[in-house]
Amino acid sequence: MEKPLTGNFRSDKQAVSLEDYERAGGYQGLHKALTIAPADVGELVKKSGLRGRGGAGFPTGMKWSFVPMGKDAPHPKYLVVNADEMEPGTFKDRALMERDPHQLIEGVIVAAYAIEADIAYIFLRGEYVCSHDRLERALAEAKTKNYVGHNILGSGYNLEIHLHVSAGRYICGEETALLNALEGKRAHPRTKPPFPQVSGLFGKPTIVQNVETLCNVHHIVKNGPDWFRGLSKTEDGGTKLYGVSGKVKKPGLWELPMGTPMREILEDHAGGMRDGLHFRGLLPGGASTDFLIEEHLDTPMDYGNVQKAGSRLGTGTMVVLDDKTCPVGMVWNLEHFFAQESCGWCTPCWSGLSWTEKILLAMEQGKGSRQDLDTLTFQTKFLAPGNTFCAFAPGAVEPLQSALKYFGDDFRKHVDEQRCPWK
Repeated sequence: MEKPLTGNFRSDKQAVSLEDYERAGGYQGLHKALTIAPADVGELVKKSGLRGRGGAGFPTGMKWSFVPMGKDAPHPKYLVVNADEMEPGTFKDRALMERDPHQLIEGVIVAAYAIEADIAYIFLRGEYVCSHDRLERALAEAKTKNYVGHNILGSGYNLEIHLHVSAGRYICGEETALLNALEGKRAHPRTKPPFPQVSGLFGKPTIVQNVETLCNVHHIVKNGPDWFRGLSKTEDGGTKLYGVSGKVKKPGLWELPMGTPMREILEDHAGGMRDGLHFRGLLPGGASTDFLIEEHLDTPMDYGNVQKAGSRLGTGTMVVLDDKTCPVGMVWNLEHFFAQESCGWCTPCWSGLSWTEKILLAMEQGKGSRQDLDTLTFQTKFLAPGNTFCAFAPGAVEPLQSALKYFGDDFRKHVDEQRCPWK
């Protein structure tokens, strides 16, 4: 199968050099894009069916279509790369940036051209030191070849790209909180509307896009939307980086056709569960998605089918639960993380997650009660969409609400036996 995103990866895990990238066809998508009108580049992406790979899955071409275009559009316009990868269990963007940094840079330039952006920022997670060093070097190389800067390749198009190291908060996955952080403010989400496409960074039109999403863009321009759709097993176009973590034989990351079944990823690529362990469930798209169980393993991993099964594709990086690990302890660990990462902007989020985490810890310590089970169920509704300022808290309680559904006996044992039965 074709692997446009990882096909250039070196076996020694070093970054692809500019020379090797160009030899493999790199920057040809940019050359082609610069011969096409910006709006037509956006139309190619729209026809490809590319959806955001950061978690929400919003159609990329449609998102770009909301940006004001033409001579009367406000400037400067911005493209911001969300490279602040903080979803627990997720490491796909790091791999793309460390192993093939020019691929991301080419995708940034083509996407920026499509929306007539003047300036691009790569908002990078602070802990990603290797990504920083390799992107910094690749950016310098790209400038020497006039892929970035003034009058790119003689086209008349100008673009600055800046690498910004994030202070690191999970809430920066919410695009308007990221924009506030980039402006030097506290990372609080903004009221919408106005949406960033119209009034984003410094009040100007802005597109915020995930690393993996942008890495697809120039391949689409180079090879066409039909080629991209043909890579997938389902109606969602392209390939997808799928990851597996947990007690499997071969945890890792693989580029596979969009819509590859969970069972194939778990058993064929991750090697199945370690000896002596059995599968109990998984979070299909990182920590902020609902658990799925054995009966869901034949579900194609795409946006629509995972949603029908009761969860979300999210980042496409599974976290696996085995039969020797306490699900209550696992959920407590996740809610502890989310309670710490709440930005504190709205009361249901900071207060609700804090109480949720304390109740789960009490259960793990043998201090839970039957009433606590009702309180936890209430919290999953109290923090549901529509009750909080952004999507942070609703995502945070997804593993809890599904754990109560599928592993309810484990919660009741903690209460009835006044201890964690797994210890």
